[in-house]
Amino acid sequence: MSSSPPSTGSPDTATSALPVPPAGPGGRGAVETVRTVTLSGLTLAVRTPDGHLAAVDGTGDAGAGPAREPALYVHGLGGSSQNWSALMSLLADRVDGEAIDLPGFGHSPPPEDGNYSVSAQARAVIGYLDAAGRGPVHLIGNSMGGAATTRVAAARPDLVRTLTLISPALPELRPQLTAVPTALLAVPGVAGLFGRLTRDWTPERRTREVLALCYGDPARVTPEGFNSAVDEYARRLQLPYFWDVMERSARGLVNSYTLGGQHNLWRQAERVLAPTLLVYGGRDRLVSVRMARRAAAAFRGSRLLTLPEAGHVAMMEYPEAVARAVRDLLDSDVTDEIADAGRS
Repeated sequence: MSSSPPSTGSPDTATSALPVPPAGPGGRGAVETVRTVTLSGLTLAVRTPDGHLAAVDGTGDAGAGPAREPALYVHGLGGSSQNWSALMSLLADRVDGEAIDLPGFGHSPPPEDGNYSVSAQARAVIGYLDAAGRGPVHLIGNSMGGAATTRVAAARPDLVRTLTLISPALPELRPQLTAVPTALLAVPGVAGLFGRLTRDWTPERRTREVLALCYGDPARVTPEGFNSAVDEYARRLQLPYFWDVMERSARGLVNSYTLGGQHNLWRQAERVLAPTLLVYGGRDRLVSVRMARRAAAAFRGSRLLTLPEAGHVAMMEYPEAVARAVRDLLDSDVTDEIADAGRS
């Protein structure tokens, strides 16, 4: 990526509230389409690169698609399907990718039951995959989306061929101080209070704060990507449910950290059978890179990519490096499948 947006300065960690940029730097000029899919109690927006041929109407009927293997991308708290544009573009020749907007985010309206727990998000992903009939897919999640896709892979191994987790929001006993303000969004009323305290902030200022929190080096964002994020941020601020969704989703994520027994996210990670790629950023201010070793031990046979200069959204900061790692994972999965067939 080339030149930078206006200087971000130092973020105010007491008021940085949206942990994932609402838009990404784009897919290098790629054209994308967004359609809506209606499920039971949900309407999901689904983003696909131009040329994607599968047409899902929510009844399980899919049109003929290319021979590429299916992939599904799931964003994090405060994010949207746009966070995946660059990575989807780089992997478009290898997988038939789709990115969803989780309920209440991007262009998806809130769920009818108002449930924003990580388990509810996992059910939304499962519901979509069941309706689309595209499984097993290469499932790719970031942050909160990484927590949800971990649950999907543990509960429905039949739907997941490989799993890629980028800074997954798995429980930390000692979270970084820079992540505390995001956790505070879970406290009832805090999100609304933040909205009132920052009502005079311009979308440009809000976007700079978010990028400074999420990127290892915000200067890597192109002016085009910055302007795209500003436009998307301004659109979201007009949604009447914006702050409510942020509060409830943050609370759902924090609550997932407290679950014990078989519902504990680390226990679920140990149940994942799919080949797994873990990606962590050395400058991540929301999910500590020190969690990488624990995650590598929890997900059996996993492979680990650590990007020292990346922050929380490596797929947006270093999409080429992440794409190479995903390709290696997919190629190894094919090799293992051939070897298994030879032994049978």
